[in-house]
Amino acid sequence: MTSTAASPAAPAASPGVAGRLSRLDRFLPVWILLAMGSGLLLGRLVPGLSGALSAVEVDGASLPIAIGLLVMMYPVLAKVRYDRLDTVTGDRRLLAASVVANWLVGPALMFALAWLLLPDLPEYRTGLIIVGLARCIAMVIIWNDLAGGDREAAAVLVALNSIFQVLAFAVLGWFYLAVLPAWLGLSETALEVSAWQIAKSVLIFLGIPLIAGYLSRRIGERRWGRTAYETGFLPRIGPWALYGLLFTIVVLFALQGRQITSRPLDVVRIALPLLAYFAIMWGGGFLLGRALRLTYERTTTLAFTAAGNNFELAIAVAIATFGATSGQALAGVVGPLIEVPVLVGLVYVSLALRPRYPHQIPTMETS
Repeated sequence: MTSTAASPAAPAASPGVAGRLSRLDRFLPVWILLAMGSGLLLGRLVPGLSGALSAVEVDGASLPIAIGLLVMMYPVLAKVRYDRLDTVTGDRRLLAASVVANWLVGPALMFALAWLLLPDLPEYRTGLIIVGLARCIAMVIIWNDLAGGDREAAAVLVALNSIFQVLAFAVLGWFYLAVLPAWLGLSETALEVSAWQIAKSVLIFLGIPLIAGYLSRRIGERRWGRTAYETGFLPRIGPWALYGLLFTIVVLFALQGRQITSRPLDVVRIALPLLAYFAIMWGGGFLLGRALRLTYERTTTLAFTAAGNNFELAIAVAIATFGATSGQALAGVVGPLIEVPVLVGLVYVSLALRPRYPHQIPTMETS
């Protein structure tokens, strides 16, 4: 596995999980825990840091977080072989499974877990439901790449999620916060979110790095050829995906460090449904891919795209609707606090399961 990318065609007889990881990636959990801890400490100990970071935004989007996500996603999207996307768009089983997992199962599961585990905390419950509606279009690309998933499939599924996010987020928010609770005799909540706010998140966090990655691939191959592009250019930019990820984590946790550390018991209550959600969505996605007899690479991609969430959109919607100090916003912030270490752990679970996978048919050459 090159830095921040698993080698999809690695043989089953290769060494253990650590043996398939580069030296940089081998200590990924350590780097991420250090980034989370550093962010929390900075947010807690440095006066005015959170306010200063919050003030640096463009049209409501945090500029530091946007920069980190763009740096994180560009190297991975530059690795995608865009001339092979038709092999993914023709896989109706994968596309249908992803739509069902992301837009039917995911929101419904988070709704059920939020009401089951937080019946007495309506603000946190609402925040978690919003998290469940915001399907991942950014960090999932990193987790998928680290686990040796299908990069082309990840690009297609993330684009599909983006389209549904623009079209369905507000409608599903209305349904799960107002209509369904009314049918069940539960308390209702109003959610005000504009289509532009959702589209802006998609354009910034997916559109920019996707265009940059596509142009890099087209121009690089035309200038140097595919072999030179993949053996010369990609290894040089590969580590920047991890650097961008760590920077994003530090900034995100610095922004909310004081809020998280000042309410530890509330964080634990919010974490319980999140832990159950990530485990069920990832495990269900993996089992579904296996049942559909998808390759390991596409099964992994399906599992991670089902489990991930767009924390930036969820936090932005919660803050815009309920305020920066609201319980809904705190629930959104706790989302990545739990998601990041859990999905890193699931990367290792995926790599451990890979040699036992009976239908492993590599979809990409080793990069």
